Amino acid sequence: MGTTLLRNVTIVTMNRKDEILTGDVLFKDDMLVTVGGQITEYDARTTTVVEAKGKLLLPGFVQTHIHLCQTLFRGQADDMALMDWLRNRIWPLEAAHDEESIYYSAMLGIGELLRSGTTTILDMETVSHTDFAFQAIAASGIRAISGKVMMDAGGDVPAGLREDTDRSLAESTALLEKWHGHDGGRIHYAYSPRFVVSCSERLLKEVRDLSFKHKVLVHTHAAENREEIGLVMRQRGMRNIVYLDHIGLTSPRLVLAHCIWLDDEERDILKRTGTRMSHCPGSNLKLASGIALVPEMLEQGIEMGIGTDGASCNNSLDMFQEMRLTALLHKSRCGPESMNARTVLRMATIGGARTLGLDHLVGSIEPGKKADLVMLDLEDFHAFPSYGADPYSRVVYAASRGNVTNVWVDGKLVVERGRVRTVDKRNVLREADRSISRMLKRI
Repeated sequence: MGTTLLRNVTIVTMNRKDEILTGDVLFKDDMLVTVGGQITEYDARTTTVVEAKGKLLLPGFVQTHIHLCQTLFRGQADDMALMDWLRNRIWPLEAAHDEESIYYSAMLGIGELLRSGTTTILDMETVSHTDFAFQAIAASGIRAISGKVMMDAGGDVPAGLREDTDRSLAESTALLEKWHGHDGGRIHYAYSPRFVVSCSERLLKEVRDLSFKHKVLVHTHAAENREEIGLVMRQRGMRNIVYLDHIGLTSPRLVLAHCIWLDDEERDILKRTGTRMSHCPGSNLKLASGIALVPEMLEQGIEMGIGTDGASCNNSLDMFQEMRLTALLHKSRCGPESMNARTVLRMATIGGARTLGLDHLVGSIEPGKKADLVMLDLEDFHAFPSYGADPYSRVVYAASRGNVTNVWVDGKLVVERGRVRTVDKRNVLREADRSISRMLKRI
């Protein structure tokens, strides 16, 4: 990889002081060495120099809830409520996946993610063929925590997804042993029980113990929809978060997607146990699931990041759109000063990194951290004037993925001048269409 020098760039560090610097950034191999100031001493023979005057440099976006296996389902399950969406479209489609379709679904999603500045994801796959999603993650260069979904209960689960408990646990652990820590730690594993409705208590307790043993995350859904909460109440006699706490799953290793319908007791449990959550406003609005009390939970000190969820319920994996939604969604209820641009950009970068336990590596631009970086060119009609403009405002309220020029992950240039270098776009688009055509015929 060698050494890279970015010259005369505006650096939105997202460090503890929220410093915005103008100067140079030097990284060697995968690590940031120098941030800010003018760097004059470097080996011109081995250093790639990028003249970046007028450009904005951000930490790579960290998305805390994604389903790469659902990227092929974009436009196949619109305008439905959660449980109907799952039962009638998503579960049958997931059951129709094969090895190639999983691979190209992941590649299609990763291409979109990298192109729009996301460098780290927490991904949940489906029941089968997850090894092929990991192969796509490995080849693409994105930083990822992923895992096969686990589903061993629930009367509505199709036969193609319903698992034997022991087999689900064994397959998950085999994937962990193969992929956790791969490529110098760029890829990690997370146990991924889908949600309480489709998981037995035995499976959830085993996941709790395995997560502790291997020191890995547990990634699941909770309190997304009122019908879901009713099902959990009938099955387990408690609300979602109360039940997860009752069986000992709540902890800083647990990341819960959505958390819309929480009562005071459940929010207190999240705070007390250090359990993390992912806010997915686009998905929550499109499925008419509701709006999470994000400003209140942030005020309470609950750690959270932002995720787009899957392309099947959002139709976009673009963090710029999700940041803007996050900023605007809560203002009508909590006032115009709530969810300001700086708060939202922190959620999308260092806040997401903390949610995933990766803040020692990514989420801010500081010496000693990984060189996961996004460069923006904001010299365009929709992002001007620049004079006196707040950089946080420009990024959250005005910028778009079209402003992304270069992206580095682990110091490797994965997007150059708006082109994803690690994903064969023409091939992936062609194979994505072939794959969904094949899957639709199966169902």
